[in-house]
Amino acid sequence: MSTESERNLTRTTMMGMVVGSMVGAGIFSLPATFGNATGPFGALIAWAIAGTGMLMLAFVFQFLAVRKPDLDAGIFTYAKEGFGNYLGFIAAFGFWAGSCLGNTTYFVLIKSTLGAAIPVFGEGNTVPAVAVSSVILWSIHFMILRGVKQAAFINKVVTVAKIVPIIIFIVILAFAFKKDLFAENFWGGGDYNFRDVMGQVRRTMLVTVFVFIGVEGASVFSRYAKNRADVGWATVMGFIGVLCLMVLVTLLPYGVMLRPEIADLRQPSMAGVLQAVVGTWGAVFISAGLIVSVLGAYLAWTLLCAEALFTASRYELVPKVFERENKNGVPSVALWLTNILVQIFLILTIFAQYAFDLTLEMTSSMTLIPYLLVAAYGLKLTLTRETYTPGPGSLRNREMIFASIAIIYAIFMIIAGGLEYVLLACILFAPGTLLFILARRELRLSTFTLPELILFGATVVGAIIGIYSLATGAITL
Repeated sequence: MSTESERNLTRTTMMGMVVGSMVGAGIFSLPATFGNATGPFGALIAWAIAGTGMLMLAFVFQFLAVRKPDLDAGIFTYAKEGFGNYLGFIAAFGFWAGSCLGNTTYFVLIKSTLGAAIPVFGEGNTVPAVAVSSVILWSIHFMILRGVKQAAFINKVVTVAKIVPIIIFIVILAFAFKKDLFAENFWGGGDYNFRDVMGQVRRTMLVTVFVFIGVEGASVFSRYAKNRADVGWATVMGFIGVLCLMVLVTLLPYGVMLRPEIADLRQPSMAGVLQAVVGTWGAVFISAGLIVSVLGAYLAWTLLCAEALFTASRYELVPKVFERENKNGVPSVALWLTNILVQIFLILTIFAQYAFDLTLEMTSSMTLIPYLLVAAYGLKLTLTRETYTPGPGSLRNREMIFASIAIIYAIFMIIAGGLEYVLLACILFAPGTLLFILARRELRLSTFTLPELILFGATVVGAIIGIYSLATGAITL
């Protein structure tokens, strides 16, 4: 659907989009988040599970980019192609709304970081914090309206700038690392059996999903790629690089501080860890790096959100109005709705007791649904042998394994996250389906098939249960 002149993204630029999308708020919160849940042994298990599952998903994105080059929006076009219009919409809406929640998380963490020096910002969800976040939100909004190419260039520069503090953090902790202290923390600071460690690991699951969100960055912008084969390369290489950073940032603090001390750190906990090693300048350095990192990730994710909604309109899953572009080629209507939703979420954080944790876990839950559908489509291709030439099936079998493991991983993560997040997701999906209904009416087509109607009915029931649970206090924000 793109012209030759539009296909100007190189493999390094797309890898930068993957890294820029993935390295944001999450990595700076890892030490305390893991320290509060588990020790190095549990952390290693958690990263082994998450790394394997998400790597398999990255491989699915890789082979789908080659086998289905005409599906140039990735994250939801696979669901539409494989399972029909409504599940295509569910994938698109889940990715879009989850990304908007993720953008809200970035603002909360920035203001929480500044809250250490400016108490009025508190934990990032006070009225002044939301007011300042809103100013930043709309400033970036109007900058992006000037042109996607300009914003993409800024993202490339910021990606390089924000990796530097993380690498310096890793190098300093590597030199300060104490093996005896790491050994003392290894089992979580106590006499734990296997069941206890598995319980610890479960508490980290949604966090590992959150920090890996963005692995599909190159796929979403694949219509701009000079070479479609570069999409898969950028996805896998970007993922592997970020995984190495995540594991090191998680494990090294156990060699410089006791687990209870790490768990008690204020977010962003990377700042507290470095402060414990080198003094106050370490906290200032990491805090500055976080602000650059989060603003860069926010920029990348705003582009991804608008692009997803824009392309969903082109695929007739949401009303045609979202396909409208301004004179700079920016999907302006999609960008406006994206940032209006982020603004609403920002206001709602004022009423949330643990705004950062809530938005982080909701982002993960919403995004797991489209990930599951992408993996399921990959498995469907291997089972139907579509795009596979007759002959020995070693390649097909390997790709079938990739897709199967990715499906198991996504289902496991949804279950491990907890039913409450599924119900909260239904509260967003049920009214969001109005966009799908309006799109079908524009086309003068029937809205649902019978299976789709049943799925929509289940979503509405889930939303009702979720609202009731919120009202009665069974689910708390």
